Amino acid sequence: EFRGENEDQEEAAQFLMKAFAIALFLMAIILVTQFNSFYSAFLILSAVVMSTIGVMIGLLVTGKPFGIVMSGIGVIALAGIVVNNNIVLIDTFDRLKKTVADPMEAILRTGAQRLRPVMLTTITTILGLMPMVMQVNIDFFHRTIQVGAPSTQWWVQLSSAIVFGLAFATMLTLIVTPSALMLRENVGAWWRGNSSK
Repeated sequence: EFRGENEDQEEAAQFLMKAFAIALFLMAIILVTQFNSFYSAFLILSAVVMSTIGVMIGLLVTGKPFGIVMSGIGVIALAGIVVNNNIVLIDTFDRLKKTVADPMEAILRTGAQRLRPVMLTTITTILGLMPMVMQVNIDFFHRTIQVGAPSTQWWVQLSSAIVFGLAFATMLTLIVTPSALMLRENVGAWWRGNSSK
């Protein structure tokens, strides 16, 4: 049985897994009660899976290690960020569906109306975290900018996890969410056609 730092890492990993599961469960309950649809809640939470895949791909590409504590906290923080894009898209689609008869037109209008806000929030978040990813440190006393200072190394894993996961999930969200909404409408139309026969 390993002690010391290995034991601390295992405890931190178990705690973060429990925190992640509880956070997803609470988000699922809130989404189901707000949207009154298990499908919408599942679709919104699918962004969390896509963002986690993006984190792993980003860390593999850059050759950075997955730190259990900081990368794990980054993934949990990312889960709260990436669901916003799906919430905005699905809420806009649900409102437009009441006034637009054709589901395809409602989806296209949703994409047209929400593309700019989704991209702006994603780009500003990524640009805001880039100094942490690039390990840039500003020394206000000596008026110098340092790259790779020891004080910046602690935050690299957390910021990298958020940046890569958010970029990957946003790109996929703009494709997967409209497609999944159209799939639901097509399946619903097929089901209503069969039940009326």
